[in-house]
Amino acid sequence: MSSPEIPRSEILFITDAQDCNPNGNPLAEDRPRRDPETGQAIVTDVRLKRYLREQLLDDGYGVYVKKVDGESQGRKTLTLDILEEVDSAADVEEIEGIAETFLDRATDVRYFGAALTFESSDDDEDDKLQNALQGAFPNQYQGPVQFLPAKSLNEVEENQDYDSLTSVIATGDENRQGGFGLDDHRIVYGIFPFYGLVDENSAADTRLSAEDVRRLDTLCWRALKNQPTSRSKLGQAPRLYLRVVYDRGRYHTGNLHNLVTLSDASDHPLRSISDVVLDVDDLVARLKQDESRIEEVRFVGDRRLTLSAGDGTVGADELDEVLAVDTEEIDVYEERDLATE
Repeated sequence: MSSPEIPRSEILFITDAQDCNPNGNPLAEDRPRRDPETGQAIVTDVRLKRYLREQLLDDGYGVYVKKVDGESQGRKTLTLDILEEVDSAADVEEIEGIAETFLDRATDVRYFGAALTFESSDDDEDDKLQNALQGAFPNQYQGPVQFLPAKSLNEVEENQDYDSLTSVIATGDENRQGGFGLDDHRIVYGIFPFYGLVDENSAADTRLSAEDVRRLDTLCWRALKNQPTSRSKLGQAPRLYLRVVYDRGRYHTGNLHNLVTLSDASDHPLRSISDVVLDVDDLVARLKQDESRIEEVRFVGDRRLTLSAGDGTVGADELDEVLAVDTEEIDVYEERDLATE
């Protein structure tokens, strides 16, 4: 796979979560993560990347960070799962360009990077294999695609009633004794702006291609559509995705997530996407200011998300009507199908 130079991009990806637990904290009884000062819910970049990796697997791409045979594994096992023809140290030495072969197959490493350090083993043959792998790879690939954790734009409420509801269902009556302990911690509603950056310099190290970057435009959207299907995660959806492509190296606007806020029309408690009006005036103004540096903005939006711009409102699917820069609307499923032909 060739790795031509790609332009720098930055991403604003807005998702929401209704009546679910978008990112539980295992150190706090798996309750939704929240900022204790502001009450904002938090979804980590690690959680988002997990959805993206799961979608890559569903799409038939090789993924390095995953469970093997249903269990978490060490780096040696994960590496050999990608390099399935390798069984010994001699095999490592026989593969010309083994690092390039690994990156060509491990799609998630091209995006997000990975640590590739291997511990010593008590078994001599195993130790030789791990030493050979260590010599074939750098200790770490820095991922060219990075996201910040997302804080909800609103203060969220945790719905306390679901626990009692599931206990009643489990026992068949209103007596909670004898229930299955189905702790069911969910937020009522939250809307989350993720910020991401695609760095052209790190892209060269991981062999990230222009095709890989374009794949992100459908991958993010479909991952939030398809992957949060477990009982506690169902209720999440993508609402607006835009990727700003710059025509000059080493420049980007920065912190796009700070340029969107809840409109005054959303000053009451939020219960669903129907209650949300997102003010994008600062985003529109900043992109207009940087117009000479922007090649294009690729976007896809859900018409159910209302955007406030200037004196009016538009659906998120009509974002191009208020942006004063070149835009291209993404047809998520047509682009996915073209990529797999």
